[in-house]
Amino acid sequence: MDVLQQYTGHVEPGGPAARRTLAELTITKISVGPMDNNCYVLHCPSSGDAVMIDAAAEPERLSDLLGHDDDRPRLRTIVTTHRHGDHWQALGAVAGAYGTNLAAHPADAEELPVPLDFLVEQGHTLEVGASQLEVIHLRGHTPGSIALLYRDPKGTPHLFTGDSLFPGGPGRTTSPEDFTSLMDDLQARVFDVLPDETWVYPGHGDDTTLGAERPKLGEWRARGW
Repeated sequence: MDVLQQYTGHVEPGGPAARRTLAELTITKISVGPMDNNCYVLHCPSSGDAVMIDAAAEPERLSDLLGHDDDRPRLRTIVTTHRHGDHWQALGAVAGAYGTNLAAHPADAEELPVPLDFLVEQGHTLEVGASQLEVIHLRGHTPGSIALLYRDPKGTPHLFTGDSLFPGGPGRTTSPEDFTSLMDDLQARVFDVLPDETWVYPGHGDDTTLGAERPKLGEWRARGW
């Protein structure tokens, strides 16, 4: 599979993946499936271990992304950010092929198609070799939606938001109460504690930063979506 080494945050459906190389971790993004879902592979080169975020679709392409050589990343865990079906169509196939542990929030776990190995909640951490991901529970898009935060010790924070935060607004909600819940969690658990340079990797489409979105928080609350 073609992997672009110049990372911009944009990938095309059916096109090449894009890789960002940090000091202690690489982040590879690919678009899969008919809804332009983003799947991310986080790889720790020092250990060889990897974590996948949202095995959304096209398991053959995801396997090609991981590679078929003996030195390919060891896929230790697949994290599903929330229960909506477009984010887990390849979950069973990829997990079966690699013997991978599966994780999600307990509030969404029963809606997933395969049993989970462990549950993650607000404040938990997941290992990616020598690095860690922090779990942030963002209630609203679904009851168990989570984001995953990597605090690069030699750079900016990196936040994988599933369908809870996009360029231009929060994820879709189905009631005023859910919208308020999501906005309150985004405010308290994301915008109030992370800097503007935090890079945001959403579940669909292009990336953004918290600094680009922060000025719009009042507008989002006023419009109600």
